[in-house]
Amino acid sequence: MKIGVNLLNFGPGVSPASLRDWTRLVESLGYHLVMISDHVAITPDVQEKYPAPFYDPLVCLSWLAANTSTLELGTTVLILPYRNPLLVARMGANIDQLSGGRFILGVGAGWAKGEFQALGVPFDQRGAMSNEYLAAIKALWTSDLASYNGRFVSFESVNTAPRPVREPHPPIWVGGSSDAAIRRAVRFGNAWHPIRFQIPWLREDGIPRLRRVAEAENQPVPNLCPRIKMHMTGSPVAEEGREAGEGSMDQVRRDLEALGARYVLLDTYLDDPEATRRHEPAWRTLTALADEALDLEHQALR
Repeated sequence: MKIGVNLLNFGPGVSPASLRDWTRLVESLGYHLVMISDHVAITPDVQEKYPAPFYDPLVCLSWLAANTSTLELGTTVLILPYRNPLLVARMGANIDQLSGGRFILGVGAGWAKGEFQALGVPFDQRGAMSNEYLAAIKALWTSDLASYNGRFVSFESVNTAPRPVREPHPPIWVGGSSDAAIRRAVRFGNAWHPIRFQIPWLREDGIPRLRRVAEAENQPVPNLCPRIKMHMTGSPVAEEGREAGEGSMDQVRRDLEALGARYVLLDTYLDDPEATRRHEPAWRTLTALADEALDLEHQALR
């Protein structure tokens, strides 16, 4: 198990300095990964949850590649229908090259209808577009001269250099918990990336659905690489309704052990934009958990 941190790239307290300081702390504590989220047009539906200023994930990750040496760098999640897949493939390959093979592409289909409208992207076609865009990106990442012919994107004989460092391509994590998202993870992804859930749901619903879809598609079961809430409390939280990663140190440790995941991304954002002005509480939590996280990683390697 490798453990990473969701890096806040939005909200009134976010700045280039905070992005740099968060990343330096995460790397110095021995975590393996930072990932950042995506929105392009901060329409009212987005502003309510993830307010401006909002720093672009691909631009930020290219900058962070030069400010880090060991951290993997990814998106949680890039909204596929918002960008032409040739652009995503080009930028992702460049980041992978600039970072020495540390890029992870986490993707999703999106949810903000107002943002889709502002961008002129059909909301009701977002799932089909996401599937096709992923197929196109994989074609561009795995061939020096790529072609693709689809309903939403078509191109012929596109030179793709520089291709990514990682072979056959950077890991693709597919977010979402709907049946369509799970099928997308099985068909196109290396990992399923569910976000914020309860352990019983994952054990009794999420993982069984993932396995059934993989069997039906005659594909291997993708790795589990979730993003969980990171809300450490001084005393235990009642188990009923408790999200993974919420509660006392013992509860959080048990959650991490129970997940059995390849990667786990810790999300310290508790849905309060004003809290982005105060980074120290989250930093204290990550510092307190660092030794536990490293111990769990070492146990998994034994």
